[in-house]
Amino acid sequence: MKDAIKVLVVDDNVSSVSAISKYFSSHAVIKVVDSANDGEEALKKLRSKEYDVILLDLIIPKIDGLEVLDIMSKEHIKGKVIVLTSYSKEETIRRVSDYGINYYMLKPFDLKLLEKRITEVVSEPDVVHKKVSNKLDLKVSKMLHNLGVPSHIKGYQYIRDSIIMMYENPKYLGGITKELYPDIAMKYETTPSRVERAIRHAIEVSWNRGDYELMEEIFGNSVDYDRAKPTNSEFIATVTDKIRMEGVGELQTV
Repeated sequence: MKDAIKVLVVDDNVSSVSAISKYFSSHAVIKVVDSANDGEEALKKLRSKEYDVILLDLIIPKIDGLEVLDIMSKEHIKGKVIVLTSYSKEETIRRVSDYGINYYMLKPFDLKLLEKRITEVVSEPDVVHKKVSNKLDLKVSKMLHNLGVPSHIKGYQYIRDSIIMMYENPKYLGGITKELYPDIAMKYETTPSRVERAIRHAIEVSWNRGDYELMEEIFGNSVDYDRAKPTNSEFIATVTDKIRMEGVGELQTV
């Protein structure tokens, strides 16, 4: 049996802490061993115990998440940090990234994805690759957020992973149906047809709630915005191309 991954949850939202704790209550490896509802309480626990992963909200009482990160850095407090927050201001994301956090996830998030991220940050040995992956992860999440794709529906995760996979391996561009969908389906233990339907639904939802100007900027040359939504392939390939052209070195507002 693998050693348990000890997790500290820092969040003043009792429901959020409860949901995370309940999700991992019977997990074979990941164990939520402590929680804190404000920054002062979090630092007391961080100074007295060691945790493998700290799930940290930024907007917490007494001492906010940024200050917690600053003190952790100055006092050399160990632990992988995954920021979980609804706060998506670009300057804040840059500041948080400077502290070497492992991931930045916007609320609401999928608990299954959180499980995956916790496992990744503990097992990922390549720091340079991790930083690049984190920036790409943030870039894609920010883009989909601005395009109006709701993060709580399955299609969001499928689109997000599809873009990242296509960015890292352009071979998928010519095999979205035959290669990309099956690989996504295998990852989430579902079927390619369900992946395709969920992505289609997510695009339909985003088309009615996303940033119109951004839609025009990204899809204006490939589809008629007023008449037709992009196909799944067009959406994934076009957004991937947009991110590739901008690069992931800078987390620009999109």
